[in-house]
Amino acid sequence: MQQESAPAVGSTNRAKLYQLVLFPMNNGATNVYYILTMNFIAYYANGVLGLFLMFATTMVTVMRLFDALTDPVIGAMIDRTSTKFGKFRPYIVLGNGIMLISSLLLYFGIRIISADMAWLRYVCFVLFYALYVVGYTFQTACTRSGQTCLTNDPNQRPLFTVFNTAASLIGMGLIQFLAPVLGERLGGYNSASFFNIMIPLAIVVSALLTCLAVMGIWEKDRPEFFGVSRAQEKVKLKEYVAILKSNRELQRLMVAGAGCKLAFSIATNMTVLCMLYGAMMGNYGGLYLPMMIVGYVCSAPFFLLTVRTSQRRGQKASLVRYTKIALVMYVGVLMLLLFWKPGSEMFRLRLWPLNLYTILFVLCFGIGYGAYYATADMPIPMVADCSDYETYRSGRYIPGIMGTLFSLVDKLVSSLGSTIVGAAVAMIGIRTLPDGNTPYAQGMHPVVVTLFCIIPMLAWILTLFAMKGYTLTGERMKEIQAVNAVRKDAIGKGMTLGEAMETWKTWEQVPEEYR
Repeated sequence: MQQESAPAVGSTNRAKLYQLVLFPMNNGATNVYYILTMNFIAYYANGVLGLFLMFATTMVTVMRLFDALTDPVIGAMIDRTSTKFGKFRPYIVLGNGIMLISSLLLYFGIRIISADMAWLRYVCFVLFYALYVVGYTFQTACTRSGQTCLTNDPNQRPLFTVFNTAASLIGMGLIQFLAPVLGERLGGYNSASFFNIMIPLAIVVSALLTCLAVMGIWEKDRPEFFGVSRAQEKVKLKEYVAILKSNRELQRLMVAGAGCKLAFSIATNMTVLCMLYGAMMGNYGGLYLPMMIVGYVCSAPFFLLTVRTSQRRGQKASLVRYTKIALVMYVGVLMLLLFWKPGSEMFRLRLWPLNLYTILFVLCFGIGYGAYYATADMPIPMVADCSDYETYRSGRYIPGIMGTLFSLVDKLVSSLGSTIVGAAVAMIGIRTLPDGNTPYAQGMHPVVVTLFCIIPMLAWILTLFAMKGYTLTGERMKEIQAVNAVRKDAIGKGMTLGEAMETWKTWEQVPEEYR
């Protein structure tokens, strides 16, 4: 593959359009597995393998916690890696390969074990699930850390959010669209036939998206695009706490990102949607896909608006503005769901004949979901800003550590999603996770209102609170990039890192050609 020359002296590191489009496919590749795990693995464990419901839902949380704990180790490994194949590409390929193998063992291998040896099924489920987590962490850590070498242009980084969400939609959206169709034809989400089709499909789609991601980062995965110095970082795990304590911008972004992920993991949980559209509204098959399409269609204009706002005022301003819109519109969704009553035709969603209740719900949900979905992945490119800030603050290029520190808290919080949903279902006396055919049961209404509206709204309020003190605005990032650029060129001409950091600290000290 043709090599791109190193950045010119004093220039901004910019990516080609195809690189901005292809590298985010790495997120799409991992999200294929993510959505299968978060939404369907509990159905598989409970319905196909016969494992206890609370074990199935709790293991999703336990393994998400394990996933979070592996992040710091893998982040340090990425920062210390330097091969002919690059820093990030080895982990992308290895991670996807591990997920492929573990998925085959998890979804097909365990079924070979006799039901009479239930204890062995439990053991293998935990082991193969843990193996999958390691592979997932290898690959997903590169989405956040790899973007730092792709571009540092403040006008390009907002585009990463758009392409990242589009890639996520290709991977995750494909599974979400096909799942209800296949589930209805193959006996529901608790059937073995459903997984016989979904797992091979997911493996193929994820592998293809991984190949595209590797192509996208190929030319940029080289030392000349790594930080201000080519010296390999040797940060020890015990230094994580000191880095996190010193980088307050990353702290605030962690809180905001965790809030966004918790809202997403609960409000879009398949069990919650089955209770809402199936049990409460009585038409899961006729509402799930149309409402998903409404959300995606409404998100399109918000993607354009978020990019424009991010380029003009910075990513913080964009995240805050559109999170506020989502919060306001979900107040309407909450009020509409509170009016719902069992058996009431006036307060029930129906697409034909259309009623006022449905029109108002589509309006509030569509705008709210569209605004939220357009910002859901925005913290990911903002991690790159925090990584560049760390380089500016300490001189160290440690994107692996920065990315995995962010995902550590992100995963710890989002891991609660499945357990919260499972516990809520168990509290109202349901022993099998609801699917599209589950009838309404006493207590479902307040559970759905809480999971679908109240928890996401609280998470958005937390996001807005965290962003209030976040200082990496658009103007601030331009200053940081300029200082980093002049330091990098000085080091390339023989100056030491310490001398460069002492010489250039502020925007006023930066020569005009670097601004």
